[in-house]
Amino acid sequence: MTSTTLSTTLTFTRYELLRSVRNRRLLLFSLGFPLLMFFLIAGPNRHERLGGIAFPAYYMSGMLAWGAMAAVLGGGARIAAERSIGWHRQLRITPLPSRTYFGTKVASGYAMAGVTIALLYAAGLGMGVRMSLGAWFEMTGLVLVALVPFAVLGILMGHVLTIDSMGPALGGVTSLLAILGGSWAPVASGGVAHAVATALPSYWLVQAGHAAIGGGGWPVRAWVVIALWTAVLARITRVVYRRDTVRV
Repeated sequence: MTSTTLSTTLTFTRYELLRSVRNRRLLLFSLGFPLLMFFLIAGPNRHERLGGIAFPAYYMSGMLAWGAMAAVLGGGARIAAERSIGWHRQLRITPLPSRTYFGTKVASGYAMAGVTIALLYAAGLGMGVRMSLGAWFEMTGLVLVALVPFAVLGILMGHVLTIDSMGPALGGVTSLLAILGGSWAPVASGGVAHAVATALPSYWLVQAGHAAIGGGGWPVRAWVVIALWTAVLARITRVVYRRDTVRV
């Protein structure tokens, strides 16, 4: 990497991080709502248990999954905004490599997800959630892995949706995946609903927290589902991006 390319990359990364922090809608959905829901629901039920787990710990992982999902999907909104004004065309004639362009989107999304995780952890501690240091690290690591397909999905949505449709689509997709994945309430233990839920990455994103809290570990199926969704979405995104580049 030349000095010019490195300078451009660092500047663009800093720019992306600032845009994320200044995006009020993103902050609301990735930070505000999950924290509010956690205090409203977990507070009155702090002495209850659900699924063999203390309710605050159980709900903390659900709200964490919802907020982190919204954070990494938010990169798609910035892509859609840049496409609407032709900014992405200008970037393609700069020394900035395409992998760096997408990498900064993912990095900024993960940075926001990291803030969401830290705040929910703090809220959980304040509500009496207690785990070993190893369990906290395990939970964080599994959540970060489970977020990968959502980061790819955000890039895909940014290339197929307009800026006007991106907001409602992000809210709808995030809410739907959160509901089906069990972020807000446990999913059915059997039947079609359970089969659908366990085939979604959002389910295993929620279970990443439950696995660390309950000490049960993440099953092989979780890794397979995350890997398959990531591979399929990446393939579709690559095709869509190439078509978009040709139109430019």
